[in-house]
Amino acid sequence: QVQLVESGGGLVQTGGSLRLSCAASGGFFSIHTMAWYRQAPGKQRELVAIISGSGSTNCADSVKGRFTISRDNARNTVSLQMNSLKPEDTAVYYCNAQNPFTGHGYWGQGTQVTVSS
Repeated sequence: QVQLVESGGGLVQTGGSLRLSCAASGGFFSIHTMAWYRQAPGKQRELVAIISGSGSTNCADSVKGRFTISRDNARNTVSLQMNSLKPEDTAVYYCNAQNPFTGHGYWGQGTQVTVSS
């Protein structure tokens, strides 16, 4: 069982930056694929960025060049650096952990990001 706790959300103006963090406990963090998802009101949850246990990353086209995902396996944390934020980035951001061997997935409680125009 993996527990995930997000932090770092808030209100920011267009063009600003935020850094989200997700602290994991209760499992072998380094083997898990970690990801950030987001869900805006009235929309489906969508993948924002993903990082494998070995550090390979990928992200949605909508955030390429602006968002960076990283992980610290020694501290059991994954972060999302968000730059040049736009109003359309407004959403609840969720941290996700996926065990590639068992298929088990875990979610954090979410953190609100609001970008004002």
